[in-house]
Amino acid sequence: MIEFPDPEQANVDGLLAAGADLTPQTLISAYRQGIFPWYEEDGPILWWSPDPRMVLFPDAFHCSRRLARRMRQACFSIRMDTDFAGVMRGCADRQEGTWIHPEMMDAYQRLFDLGYAHSVEVRRENELVGGLYGVQLGRMFFAESMFSSITDASKMALAHLIQHAQGESWALIDCQFYTRHLASLGAVEMPRAAFIKRLVENI
Repeated sequence: MIEFPDPEQANVDGLLAAGADLTPQTLISAYRQGIFPWYEEDGPILWWSPDPRMVLFPDAFHCSRRLARRMRQACFSIRMDTDFAGVMRGCADRQEGTWIHPEMMDAYQRLFDLGYAHSVEVRRENELVGGLYGVQLGRMFFAESMFSSITDASKMALAHLIQHAQGESWALIDCQFYTRHLASLGAVEMPRAAFIKRLVENI
C-alpha cells in the first residue's frame, strides 16, 4: 500500500500532499487512508483529507414524496454501470466540474474496468440526463461527483444509489465536503478521526 502522510497533517482546508500518480494502486491506497485527489489540469496532483468530513448514512437519506413519484414516471430509467464514461463526461461538463480533466477521467475509467468504480445513470427516453460516480471499497462508497441536466436527475441517481446501498448493507457514503444541497438530503459532518475509524471497520 502506498504510504501517504498522516491525514492529521492536512492543513485547515484539508490539503495533505502533492505529487505521486493516479495509478489504480495509488488511488486505492489513498481511499483506504481517507484521502482523495482533486486538482486542476496541468497542475500538480493534490491530495485531500478534510476535517470534518461530509458523510451520508444510507438510512438517513431524505427522499421526498415528490422525488419518489418522479422516479416512478415511465419516461425515466435508472441503472448502474451502463455508461460510466458518459456520467464522467456529464460531470466534467458542469461549470464546477473543471477538475474532471482527461487525466482524471482515464484514471477512474481504469478503476471502473477493475471493478472498483461505479456509476448510476438516469435516462429520460434513452437520453442521459443525470448521474453520479464514485469508488467502492468494502462497505464504503466514496462519491466523487454528480450531474443533472434536468430538474432532480442527480437526486434520482443518489436515491437509486441509496437503495442499492441499503440492499448491500453499505455502512457509509463519503461526500467529502459540506454543501447545503447535501445537508438537505440527509448528509452530516463527521470528524476526520471518526471517519477514518469507520474506514478501518468497513473496508
